[in-house]
Amino acid sequence: MRMNANEFGKRLGIGVRVAGRIAHQRAQEREAQAARSARTAQSGSQPQGVIEPPMRGFVPSSSDIREAREKTHKITRAAGRGVGGFLRPFTRVGGILWLEVTGFFFGLFALYFAQDLWRTHTSYASGPQHQRFLIAAAMTVVFGYLSVSAFWRARKR
Repeated sequence: MRMNANEFGKRLGIGVRVAGRIAHQRAQEREAQAARSARTAQSGSQPQGVIEPPMRGFVPSSSDIREAREKTHKITRAAGRGVGGFLRPFTRVGGILWLEVTGFFFGLFALYFAQDLWRTHTSYASGPQHQRFLIAAAMTVVFGYLSVSAFWRARKR
C-alpha cells in the first residue's frame, strides 16, 4: 500500500491538532487545580467531611485510556506508513547497492582462487598438487557464479 504525500500530510496535521488539544486541556486542568489549591491555602484548611472529586485529567477512566490509545495507534500507524513511503525508493537503491557490493567481493574471492588455479594448473591430471588444483577450480566456479549472479540480480532490479 502506498501513501501519497497529501494523505500523509493530512494525517500528520490531524495528529498534531489532537496532540495540541490534549496538551491544552491538561494545561487548563493544572491551572484549575493550582487555583483551587491557592483558594484553599488562603481560606485555611478544608472543612472536614468535604471530599473533592478527583480531576478527570489526572485520573482517566478506562474508556478515556482506550480512546487515547486508539488515537495514538492510528497516528503512529499513519506516521509509519508515511516514513515507509518516503524510504521505499532508498530501500530499492540500497538493495541494488548491496547486491553490487556483494558481487564485487565474491569476484575478489573468485580472482584469488583463479590465481591459485593458475599456479597449480600443471598438476591438473595428476601431480603433487592435484587436490589443491581441484579445490581451487571448484571455488573459482562457485565464487564466479555468485559474483555474476549478484550483478545480474542487481541489473534486473
